[in-house]
Amino acid sequence: MKTNIALIGFMGTGKTAVGQLLARKLNMDFIEVDVLIERKAGRTIPQIFEESGEIGFRELEISVTKDVAQEQSAVIACGGGLVLNRINVDRLKQGAVIVYLTASPGVTLKRVSKQMGQRPLLEVQDPLATIREMMKFRGPFYERAADITINTSRRNVEVVADAIIMSLNSDESLDWAK
Repeated sequence: MKTNIALIGFMGTGKTAVGQLLARKLNMDFIEVDVLIERKAGRTIPQIFEESGEIGFRELEISVTKDVAQEQSAVIACGGGLVLNRINVDRLKQGAVIVYLTASPGVTLKRVSKQMGQRPLLEVQDPLATIREMMKFRGPFYERAADITINTSRRNVEVVADAIIMSLNSDESLDWAK
């Protein structure tokens, strides 16, 4: 039986905000993979990208995901690119129902524009075009990993968290034990 919920999706889809609320509602621990990566590295994600590149960041992500996958009764907010490494998805799937949060490119840009400077992959001339390209590329990875998919574009955090709980409780194929 799976006791964890792993939230995947592009940056700005609500993984952290939804994850925190979901963990409270279900009386579970909340784990944010990116925070653990920063702790392990002793640097911020922008610093990791600057000093070690995306490859260095992804290596840390694989290591942290291996540890996080061992948790029990946790809501796990995954970094947007975690699904690009199949090993991460395989490890998470062993003990977690994977929920793919989606949002339109425009909504995503609006949400993440407040965090520019903390999003190394969006430090480009045309962030909206970059978001579209990255979503198009990553989409199949997210879809292949997902047990549940929920669009967050026009929903608040509370509604999204409740939709996840409803899906977990109503879909018997999920092997969910809560």
